[in-house]
Amino acid sequence: MSRLKQKFKEEVKPALTEKFGYKNSMLVPSLKKIVISMGLAEATKDKNAVQACQKEMTMLSGQKPILTHTKKAIANFKSRKGQVIGLKVTLRKKRMYEFLDRFCNIVAPRIRDFRGFTPKCDGRGSYSLGLNDQQVFPEINLDEVKRTQGMNITFVTSAKTDDECVELLRMLGFPFKTQIEGK
Repeated sequence: MSRLKQKFKEEVKPALTEKFGYKNSMLVPSLKKIVISMGLAEATKDKNAVQACQKEMTMLSGQKPILTHTKKAIANFKSRKGQVIGLKVTLRKKRMYEFLDRFCNIVAPRIRDFRGFTPKCDGRGSYSLGLNDQQVFPEINLDEVKRTQGMNITFVTSAKTDDECVELLRMLGFPFKTQIEGK
C-alpha cells in the first residue's frame, strides 16, 4: 500500500468524518482519479513532436497516454477530421496515489515562483490546475526536451462540495495558498 493511501485511511478519513460530521463512512470524500491532459496544437504539424510528448507523458505518469483526435474538420483552426490534437492519461488506485505524492512533494516546489495553488474548485468537487512547463517533473530529461509543453491536471474526488474537496486535498498534502484574513 502506498504511503499516501495509508495516510488517507488512518488519518484523513477520521479527520474528515469528525470535521463534516458524516453519519456513514461511505459519505467521506475520497480521491477517485487523476486525469493528465496535454493539448498539442502546434505539434500537430510535426509527427516527431507528438511522439516526443507521448514519451514524456509516459515517463511522468507511468502509463501510456491515449491520443485524442478531432471529431470534425474546422477550417478556421486548420484541423482535419481525425487529426491528433492531444494526449491524456487517467490514473487510478496505486499509480494515482504515487503521482499525487510525487506531485505534492517534488514537483510543486520546483515550479517557478510557487506560493501555493488557489483553493478554487469547479463547483462539483473536482480540482483542476494547469502547468505551463513539463520540465518541472524530475523524470523528464532536460537535454531531450525540444519545446516547452503545458498540461492540465484534474483531481477528481467524490466530494459533493468544494469545501470538502479542498479539505481532502489539503489533508493529503496538496499545497494550497494560505488565506490571509482581511485581504
